[in-house]
Amino acid sequence: MFARRVSMQLKPNSVAEFTQRIEKDILPLLRKQKGFQDEITCISKGQREAFGISLWENAENADAYNHGTYPEVTKILARVVDGTPQVETYEVSNSTFHKIAAALTA
Repeated sequence: MFARRVSMQLKPNSVAEFTQRIEKDILPLLRKQKGFQDEITCISKGQREAFGISLWENAENADAYNHGTYPEVTKILARVVDGTPQVETYEVSNSTFHKIAAALTA
């Protein structure tokens, strides 16, 4: 499993619209993507920072999303995000929800 972490700065007083855009616009796009597994979105207590973690079957699926649909997602969020979201990618080593365990070393 592969993960993309997208961190962003939210504009003041934009949490309600941010949450609505995720729910109504972005999640439907993600659900149509090959290999998409899950999305977790978090907002800081101060409501100025947010990050989303999307989980994918493999790196190829995440990369296809990054080059195909992600530019549309950044346009959808432009009204509520200050600056450019930062993207980091990871190989998932553990997940209790997805029942993934770290590889055992011999």
